[in-house]
Amino acid sequence: MKNGNTKLILLHPYIQKQGSSNRLWLLSFMSLSTLAFLLTIIYTSGLYAYSTATTTTTTTANIAAATITATNAPMPTTVINTLLHYASKSNDTFKMSYSEIKPISDVLRKCSSPCNFLIFGLTHETLLWKALNHNGRTVFIDENRYYAAYIEEKHPEIDAYDVQYTTKTREMSELIKVAKEQIRNECRPVQNLLFSECKLGINDLPNHVYEVDWDVILIDGPRGDWPDSPGRISPIFTSGVLARSKKGGSGKTHVFVHDFRRNVERVCGDEFLCRENLVEESETLGHYVVERMEETSFQFCRNNNREVTSSSSAAANNSSSSSSLSQ
Repeated sequence: MKNGNTKLILLHPYIQKQGSSNRLWLLSFMSLSTLAFLLTIIYTSGLYAYSTATTTTTTTANIAAATITATNAPMPTTVINTLLHYASKSNDTFKMSYSEIKPISDVLRKCSSPCNFLIFGLTHETLLWKALNHNGRTVFIDENRYYAAYIEEKHPEIDAYDVQYTTKTREMSELIKVAKEQIRNECRPVQNLLFSECKLGINDLPNHVYEVDWDVILIDGPRGDWPDSPGRISPIFTSGVLARSKKGGSGKTHVFVHDFRRNVERVCGDEFLCRENLVEESETLGHYVVERMEETSFQFCRNNNREVTSSSSAAANNSSSSSSLSQ
């Protein structure tokens, strides 16, 4: 006997859709949570990297600033005194004494950094001058090209150039006379010597040497012990022109002349550096302070101007007197 009450189980579609919808919402929520977590990690990592980079940059800048400050710091007095002591106690026959080195060292110590220091002559004190002006620019000029090359090879920190002198010590009087005759032209006190034809001027150095505003100049070369030696006529004249032709920096230039007891050094110093600028002297060292001049100046020394003016006035008065008498 068949049972006619057959039961059918029907699944309503909305039950399946509801379960799928819940799973989709769960999956979406997990995806959004994961994305938010990843974004948080990336953002946090970026902030950390930026913070680290900023800290590193700041630290590097601070170290660099401290290094620059340390580099520009003046040389300690004890170090300077030690250098002077041992340099003056050397057994070298041609060394400078302590009393000669000390005035130059004192000027370098007071010179505004960076100090521009020009030296004529490669001598026993070459490394000392370079060390005492350790924050500035130091340039050496020498008559011996082979020795200049040797010094630069042995001491790469030394900046040296050679020059061929055409003067002779025995020609001093004639050379001074010619310079006076050409004082309004080739041998004028304010000019760029690179373009000068004055026989006393040094015009074959590298261009930048003429462009530097030298604060201190030391004349300790070339040789000048016998009549045919080049003497220091040209370096003294050139130093006088460089000091008066400065465009910037300090308006004054300290010029030291070594071996000041010799006739050439004293006579040329009076002519081109001027007696009124001599602030200190000993038997072996003359110290001049030369001021910048206008381009329209045509006398090295103020005393010469007064002499010329007086002579001109006297000549004019004599001429007037003669005219009056003739009338």
